[in-house]
Amino acid sequence: MSQAISSASRFASVGRKILIGIGILIAALILGGQMGLLTGKRPVGLGVQDGKLKPAPSSPNCVSSQATTEYHQIAPLTYTGDGQAAFAKLKGIVSGMQTAVVIDSKPGYLYAEYTSKLLGFVDDVEFYLDEKASVIHVRSASRLGHKDFGVNRGRIEAVRAAFGA
Repeated sequence: MSQAISSASRFASVGRKILIGIGILIAALILGGQMGLLTGKRPVGLGVQDGKLKPAPSSPNCVSSQATTEYHQIAPLTYTGDGQAAFAKLKGIVSGMQTAVVIDSKPGYLYAEYTSKLLGFVDDVEFYLDEKASVIHVRSASRLGHKDFGVNRGRIEAVRAAFGA
């Protein structure tokens, strides 16, 4: 009987150590995020070149209305009427989002960085006004990590919902 209690005690001790280790890891991630250690570097090559935003990477952490791969594809924002007015409305929506900071804004182009609240991950989001097609192309990409668990797609859909309202 004492051997069974000893085994159970060792198992509980190992379990506690694992839980403590996981807790320390989570705390370190949160602290690192709050210190800005999970922001990554601003990518090069953003902007519009020949009517196109930067292509989506091969990793599944980006959506783009100009993507050629199914996972990355998302519909552009559509509008009727004046394209400049639609783009001004979009800029107001993005500027009003809590986690967004507009980095670059010029006629027909908007670039914002979105920072996650808990860990401080930064995603790069671009919008390009294509007045000939009456659409605003979108691109939202994570700087770090391989998968985004739908965060970028959800963000663009939230912008779309606000834009359509």
